Amino acid sequence: MSSFPPCPKCKSEYMYEDGELLICPECAHEWPKNATIAADDESPLTVRDSNGNLLTDGDNATVIKDLKIKGTSSVIKVGTKVKIVRLVEGDHDLDCKVDGHGAMMLKSEFVKKA
Repeated sequence: MSSFPPCPKCKSEYMYEDGELLICPECAHEWPKNATIAADDESPLTVRDSNGNLLTDGDNATVIKDLKIKGTSSVIKVGTKVKIVRLVEGDHDLDCKVDGHGAMMLKSEFVKKA
């Protein structure tokens, strides 16, 4: 039985020790051994654009390169305006509305804050 607290990210009970860090094998989250983390404590999601500016829900942004839309022959052109609806965790971290294309998810590395 492990005497370590559960993973703060995925709440898994499995983890291993690596020097001064604890590592979760299920989600690969690392945190210091001596960190005190409350069970309900959710750290706010921080997402940055291609220039390093902090993005928040409701921000406006523009696309910095042509993006092919998967499954269609359409392309989102450079300079297209994007309205960020919310920030989400995962590979595509922006849930947004793109002018002329509708709602979709984009990676933050392809937009810059307007």
